[in-house]
Amino acid sequence: MEQKNIENQCFDEERALYGERGLTVRNCRFDGPADGESAFKECDEIAVQGCFFNLRYPFWHDRGLKLIDSEMTELCRAALWYTEDLEIRNSKLHGIKAVRECSNVTISDCDVVSQEFGWSSRNLTMRNSTAVSEYFMNRSEHLHFENVRFKGKYSFQYLDGGLFENCNFDTKDAFWHSKYVTVRNSVIKGEYLAWYAESLTLDHCKIIGTQPFCYCKNLKLIDCEMIDTDLSFEKSTVHATVLTKVDSIKNPRSGRITVPEVGKIIMDDPEARGEIVVG
Repeated sequence: MEQKNIENQCFDEERALYGERGLTVRNCRFDGPADGESAFKECDEIAVQGCFFNLRYPFWHDRGLKLIDSEMTELCRAALWYTEDLEIRNSKLHGIKAVRECSNVTISDCDVVSQEFGWSSRNLTMRNSTAVSEYFMNRSEHLHFENVRFKGKYSFQYLDGGLFENCNFDTKDAFWHSKYVTVRNSVIKGEYLAWYAESLTLDHCKIIGTQPFCYCKNLKLIDCEMIDTDLSFEKSTVHATVLTKVDSIKNPRSGRITVPEVGKIIMDDPEARGEIVVG
């Protein structure tokens, strides 16, 4: 495929580069009074570098897209949908719903400020990035995060398959209804962590906040710290080794929890048969 090049231009018309193939676009602006949408819809093998996006829906139904050193403003809504084989590097994604139903995605060294980011995406890797969002990565599959700092509510709900390493999450209601997720060497701060999760493993993590891990199945904690965690493990099947005091543990359904100290143990449910080993 012959590679074409476009540099130092401004586009604001509807579907400005619709259906292009084998195109490199550098130092261009997608902005202007015509207020056109869908600049790169239905494109193949597109490389975009050093560009500015201030218009809606620029990348839909694309294949083989590289987006590098670029900026998407808060007016650049729903920027990347239904796109396959996508690489984003050193860019700002600041429009709502920036990524949705994409597959085979790599995001690195990026700044994400985007509500409802990442919904229903598959095989997505994020590294060395920051994100602010609500309902982050909802109903996604097979995520791999490394060194990501996230802030926002309702993250990773209904996630199916994920590995998170060296991350810091300040988030409420994270990992609800998730399945087959492992979190290593990370900090998770927030209320009501991981209710209804299945096959969740936390390995050498710090967990901060009230009422974590309720109604879980096959929950594992390996040498974790738990801070300000009251009413923990209610109605969960759990195997846990905890290195710090837990404020209170309530009615674990089954399994074994090993902990150096517990402020209060509540076992007032006849179906709660989990073993709690203190000391």
